[in-house]
Amino acid sequence: MEENFESLKVMVIDDSKTIRRTAETLLKKVGCTVITAVDGFDALAKIADNHPDIIFVDIMMPRLDGYQTCALIKNNSAFRSTPVIMLSSKDGLFDKAKGRIVGSDQYLTKPFSKEELLGAIRAHVPQAGKMAGAAGA
Repeated sequence: MEENFESLKVMVIDDSKTIRRTAETLLKKVGCTVITAVDGFDALAKIADNHPDIIFVDIMMPRLDGYQTCALIKNNSAFRSTPVIMLSSKDGLFDKAKGRIVGSDQYLTKPFSKEELLGAIRAHVPQAGKMAGAAGA
């Protein structure tokens, strides 16, 4: 059965247009609403406006990196429970540990697959993928 991620708002923060576009394409195919941002500053305003269900954030970005962005999201009581998934081209233990310190919920190494992306959503957004049955009832 094809999963349904309709009505899920997913934010993708990455300074790479390719990564943003790839993630957006994959997520839109399964019904997500996708909000993209080029860096942490761009993202923070959009998070406040859109209240995403889950946020994917690249670690290496200019101005405000992924760790700082995640820390700011998690320090805001309105968004503390929003899952934040770190994206990095490095698969280092140090990066993963640092991600945990700032409150990230998971760490994905780029390039990520569709399965990894959807798996992260499934793992952290309780209503994800469960709506297919309910919608047809």
